[in-house]
Parts: sequence; C-alpha cells; structure tokens
Amino acid sequence: MTELVEKIEKEKVAELKFPPEEVLTHKDHIHERYELLKRALTLGNLEKSKVRIYFKDDTNSKYVETTVWGLTDKRVILKHGNVIPIHRIYKVSI
Repeated sequence: MTELVEKIEKEKVAELKFPPEEVLTHKDHIHERYELLKRALTLGNLEKSKVRIYFKDDTNSKYVETTVWGLTDKRVILKHGNVIPIHRIYKVSI
C-alpha cells in the first residue's frame, strides 16, 4: 500500500513540527538530495522555476510546490522566510 502524500501550501510550512531524525539512511542519498537542492536554488534564482519538495513532518508525508529562495547546510528557505529542515526532505522533483 502506498502512502498518501498531502499537498501543502508554502505559507503553511511554518505551522509544522519537524522531528530531529534524518529521513534518509544512505549517505549517497543524502548527498544526492543536497545536490538536487542546490540545483533547485539555482533554477529558482535564475528562472523563478518551481520544484516539488517531498518531506515528512511529525505526522505524515507532505509536498510543497515552490521556488527555493535560499539554502543553508541545514535548511531550505522558501518565500516569506518559511523553512524546511533538510534532514526531513526525502525527495526533490525538478
């Protein structure tokens, strides 16, 4: 059975709670995720392209379609300063 993934608006991200655990278990996947996020940042800054970010909060899986405005070693920064902890992201679709 596949898990249903809830779409959420980027403005609602600030209301979510994120556990401290990493959602990915393999180092290669963690590295690949960060490389995809860097690419999403470049696309967002140059072309205002939106990406789909899949993540898990403290209740279930969600996704947001958004432009990535910034990236630190720990967080993805969305419009209006909303952030998603990188360790809770399990997929990035560009």
